[in-house]
Amino acid sequence: MKNKEFKTGFVSIIGRPNVGKSTLLNAIIGEKIVITSDKPQTTRNRIQGIHNIPNGQIIFIDTPGIHAGRSRLNKSMVDAALSATSGVDLLLLVVEATTPVDAGIVHEALRGVTAPVLLALNKVDMLPDKRVLFERISAWADLHPFREVVPVSAGMGDGVDLLVDVISRFLPEGPQLFPDDILTDMPEKFIVAEMIREKVFRLTRDEVPYSTAVEIESFTERENGVIAIQAAIILERTTQKGIVIGKKGEMLKRIGSQARGDVERLLGTRIFLELFVKVEENWSERPSKLREYGYE
Repeated sequence: MKNKEFKTGFVSIIGRPNVGKSTLLNAIIGEKIVITSDKPQTTRNRIQGIHNIPNGQIIFIDTPGIHAGRSRLNKSMVDAALSATSGVDLLLLVVEATTPVDAGIVHEALRGVTAPVLLALNKVDMLPDKRVLFERISAWADLHPFREVVPVSAGMGDGVDLLVDVISRFLPEGPQLFPDDILTDMPEKFIVAEMIREKVFRLTRDEVPYSTAVEIESFTERENGVIAIQAAIILERTTQKGIVIGKKGEMLKRIGSQARGDVERLLGTRIFLELFVKVEENWSERPSKLREYGYE
């Protein structure tokens, strides 16, 4: 039985692309539930991660980076991010300690926000000394009345426990919403598709643009316990197909091999992963395809 002081709250993680929001969420949860890469706009959906603390439960919402969306896909991503600033108990704005103070993100993301806002100053391990850190903290504090400014290094794990402690202070009392062993409310198929998409980005680098999707076509458990997965990598241009497949299929094999390792750790069992490539011309501008792939 949970006592009356049990706390539950929804926390949206917001910020610019590539500041480490997804890395921070993975560090807090302790498992990889959100894909990461050094390319901006990796996260496309609002993804919930669930973290249990003593006498409390925090439901984090990881959001796409707030940026100047031009394509229909990018605009839907920004809409998803901005909509996550309402109806939550707390906002966690993540910024980079190594870049100049960004007044624009405060204006764009926090305008009209009534929930308490915390600032996570990420990548502090890359600063030359504490003097620069204090200067950064002071400069950000001058832009907005943040309840707290917490220096962290999501990649190194530094400051993450402190950040969770600070977040817990602002949670309202409420019931436990998810069982203790649930880390995310996203379906397994969604996370598997994201893990495959991450490997496409990491291995093809700048050769394949962000207009890439992954669709799970089948997901079945065999009698021997192996899970067989068939997945399609969706591209917008026929010219991109050769890059993803590679010479004699080597690139596709590398994508599959690296994704399989992540998926096996996620599912806790052996998997058989079969990948193939499809071309859907200009899918990122077609509303029907955006809906089909879960982006609208």
